[in-house]
Amino acid sequence: MAGSKGKQKTARDMILSLALIGIAAAVVYFLAIPHDNHAPDLKRVDYRVELLTARRAASYPVAAPEGLSDAWKATSVSYDGANGDYWHLGFQTPDAQYVQIEQSTQKRNAFIDQASQGAKATKRAERIDGRTWTHYSGGRYDALVLEDTPGSTTVVAGTGSFEDLTKMVSALKLAKTPVPAPSAS
Repeated sequence: MAGSKGKQKTARDMILSLALIGIAAAVVYFLAIPHDNHAPDLKRVDYRVELLTARRAASYPVAAPEGLSDAWKATSVSYDGANGDYWHLGFQTPDAQYVQIEQSTQKRNAFIDQASQGAKATKRAERIDGRTWTHYSGGRYDALVLEDTPGSTTVVAGTGSFEDLTKMVSALKLAKTPVPAPSAS
């Protein structure tokens, strides 16, 4: 009889130990591990210098938005004159989506595929400010593509809705110079 009492005590001790480990794990999970599921706050970038550089160097009129609300936050910018006069300007939309403007003199189809991350042309096109923009979808990004600029292609693409893309396209100004002041930071 003495042997069975010892087995019961060992089983009870094991269950108590597992319960304490479970409680400790729950405390660590809820208190020590961050559980922030919202998107990180992206830093606003000032793109005026890169825009001025691109507008002076590119062989085509470089596009940048004018008049967007402060809720549109510029988050990335680059210009690469050695790589097909490649211009990129990225924004976070007011509802935390992403919209980018990309332009280049690279081969049109390859550039559109890269800028839209695999989207394909649809049969839909729309006139925005007197220019025809073709809808692309099905890739990682949806896109509006302006193909009637001689020598270059302009792609407005991102995770934003077509309404966001259209709002960006409507704000675009194509110019060689001067550089407009971006919306307030």
